[in-house]
Amino acid sequence: MSTGRLGATNRFVDVAGIQVGHHTAVGDGWLTGTTVILAPPGGMTAGVDVRGGGPGTRETDLLDPVASMERIDAIVLTGGSAFGLAAASGAAEELADLGRGFPLGSAPDEVVPIVPAAVLFDLGRGGRFRATPGEEFGRLAVRDALRGDAAELGSIGAGTGAVAAHLKGGLGSASQLVCGKYTVSALIAVNAVGSPVDPITGQLSGTSRLLVGDGTDLGVSLSSPEPTEVPDVVAWGRPRRPVPNADPNAQAIQNTTIGVVATDARLSKVLCTKMASMSHDGLARSLDPIHTMFDGDSMFGISTGAHEVTDVEELHEILCAAATVTTRAVTRAMLSARTTETTAGRWPGYLDLAPSLELKR
Repeated sequence: MSTGRLGATNRFVDVAGIQVGHHTAVGDGWLTGTTVILAPPGGMTAGVDVRGGGPGTRETDLLDPVASMERIDAIVLTGGSAFGLAAASGAAEELADLGRGFPLGSAPDEVVPIVPAAVLFDLGRGGRFRATPGEEFGRLAVRDALRGDAAELGSIGAGTGAVAAHLKGGLGSASQLVCGKYTVSALIAVNAVGSPVDPITGQLSGTSRLLVGDGTDLGVSLSSPEPTEVPDVVAWGRPRRPVPNADPNAQAIQNTTIGVVATDARLSKVLCTKMASMSHDGLARSLDPIHTMFDGDSMFGISTGAHEVTDVEELHEILCAAATVTTRAVTRAMLSARTTETTAGRWPGYLDLAPSLELKR
């Protein structure tokens, strides 16, 4: 167990002003979805760090510290691989209809919403290869965010078709209070080539970073699975491997873990980029291997700017917390995943393979 204090509700939206919404499609060949993170009125500062070998993104160049745009209106995380980028267009259209965006005229709708996005690969997991998010997914996810109180754990939104190694992945979140006054949170869609499982103990690799209250109702630290459960957990949790190109039955290994770390501390674009960079340490603590040629791992860092930071030591703690909440969010995603089966395959949930841990929660 790590030491520290949970955010108010241990959710991504503990950073005040940020809203989250989803649109999820399951059944009839579908197993995918879209998640939208809405900025407070007036926008938010953002940075990005893309490290995977096969990313799919939109408007990330605008987040470069030397680019002119200082604030963004939303971020979209979505399934559907490159096709899923259409959901970001839908989110931008919906925001423009609401008059939210960079003003370019006198009329309320003469705005251009700035909506960076990242995609993960879940094509065909529901049974139909082209059952992918379109513009309507983005519009509906924005509306869901505006309603408030959307869930942040499990097979929802961008995490619907997510798979980690051979296990069911999904969406996970976590938050932490830093220096008694700043909140840092993470929202991660876990869809990795690498394994979230220790190959010796069968324990989730990020377990040691959990805080009391993470993944357990009673504040009890998660131990290793029972000895009889370990072989199955380790087998299903083994990293996916490339197969020979000559194999006509081979399925392409394409994954990608994507997410956002947020804080209410006032950070510049440079520091938001640094926060996104440090959050990748959290991925490396919980997924092995990470940043492979078959992943498109991309992390955004966002700041609402509610609280001024004047102490370099406090800044250091905020940036370090970005890695910690990322690890915890990945681990909580795996603890929330449940076995999913479609015509395309079966992906067991971690706790379904280790029911002894469920009893200890």
